[in-house]
Amino acid sequence: MTGPTATSVSPNSLEGLLAQVETLIATVEREGTAEVRAWAPASERPGFAKSALNLAHYMALRRRDLRPLQRRLTALGLSSLGRLESRVMPALLAVRTALKALLGRAVEVVLPNPAVFAGERRLARNTRELLGPAAAPGTAALLVTCPAGAANDPGFMLGLASRGVQAVRINCAHGGPEEWGRMIAHLRAAEAATGATVKVFMDLAGPKIRTGAVRGPKHGGRLKRGDIFGIAGPGRLAAADADLAYATECTLPEALAGANVGERLFVNDGKLGARIESVEAWGLIARVVTAPERGMRLKAEKGLNFPDRRLGIDALTEKDRVDLAFVAARADGVEFSFVQSAGDVRMLQEALEELRPDDWRSMAVVLKIETALAVVNLPEIIVQAASRQPAAIMIARGDLAVEIGFTRTAEMQEEILWLAEAADVPVIWATQVLEHLVTEGAPSRGEMTDAAMAGRSECVMLNKGPYIFEAIDALQPLLRRMGVNQHKKAPQLRRLRSW
Repeated sequence: MTGPTATSVSPNSLEGLLAQVETLIATVEREGTAEVRAWAPASERPGFAKSALNLAHYMALRRRDLRPLQRRLTALGLSSLGRLESRVMPALLAVRTALKALLGRAVEVVLPNPAVFAGERRLARNTRELLGPAAAPGTAALLVTCPAGAANDPGFMLGLASRGVQAVRINCAHGGPEEWGRMIAHLRAAEAATGATVKVFMDLAGPKIRTGAVRGPKHGGRLKRGDIFGIAGPGRLAAADADLAYATECTLPEALAGANVGERLFVNDGKLGARIESVEAWGLIARVVTAPERGMRLKAEKGLNFPDRRLGIDALTEKDRVDLAFVAARADGVEFSFVQSAGDVRMLQEALEELRPDDWRSMAVVLKIETALAVVNLPEIIVQAASRQPAAIMIARGDLAVEIGFTRTAEMQEEILWLAEAADVPVIWATQVLEHLVTEGAPSRGEMTDAAMAGRSECVMLNKGPYIFEAIDALQPLLRRMGVNQHKKAPQLRRLRSW
């Protein structure tokens, strides 16, 4: 049935539509209740039980293709169910009430339902707890990555605090406690000077899979499409086949264990893609499938990704555990790299409990979604984290794009936004936001549009670069303008003055 109206639809058709909606409500309630029981979320955080139930209802709803139902509801002037992430059951019940009214049936008195916007209020509360007050109502917060030089430059933190940046990110992959401590001291001095409050998030390095020593032509040879090269285990580069013109070590032996012919691998954030052609005692041989037109040099300290299998690697490394002692004592929150399961979250929580037995639940955790497995397990990851402590999701688009494919990244970041909103969990939009402006001083047109879309998240992360202050000054008014035009998926119909 296409294009029906309230006057042309027969009572029988309306009866059938009402029956379809009532069946959907019953199914979503039943499956959602079962999902919550399977999760068995702890009730350690007030209000999260309602968030978990709404998340479960949303997952039950979105397992179905609702497009035919949406068109019929839209044609009747009813909700199309397209913006119900934070209010699944209230939205479905409102549609049922409207259909009953169209059929002339007695309905309960229609009053403003406080449950309709309860999820929005929970999300706003959780965001304030994580990031502090917003710079302006409805505006995404800013998280800025600290460069190494911030340890010796008090002016950097003063510049951030005076611009109203809500949080800074210190990457534990670089520097150490002495440098991190100076950064935090400079930030606290900047807070005192400006009256601002700036949160500190520290990013655990996680298990970094990188290239090590490299063997190749002495005069700058480049790998091009069709070339073969070797990847050897740590310290085994000399054992790689002598007739391979190019070879490199992999810093993590677990990444090579269990490799299979035909699997994909990527080097340097996906700039070079290859498939494994053979597995050897010393490592593996791969053939380049995608590469820049001029080719790419193999260099040390470049990222390696193996997206076609789960690597047997703990998300929390020994270095992370050492660094966590500093993080737990000095930071407001921890960014958890390479998290892939609820078990990984439990591992981190147990480590935090050992360090802060009395108040570890007050420490925020930012879950960096970087792999396909993390996406699959995201509901359980969210429940394990957010039922026990303040939590946020970071869409780490760099590694995620390599893992799931660049063409799927835009689609997946939308799905992550929806799922997090259903769970009342803040989202941090990260990786390459205004990258040209931050690094070169001038933005591209496309990245300005990307930055505008980032305003649907609760926080936008900027990476380090020489023009970071210029990027902040450009991004903040952009986010304010987008905030009055759109909230999440919902356009805000302010008065237009362009015409």
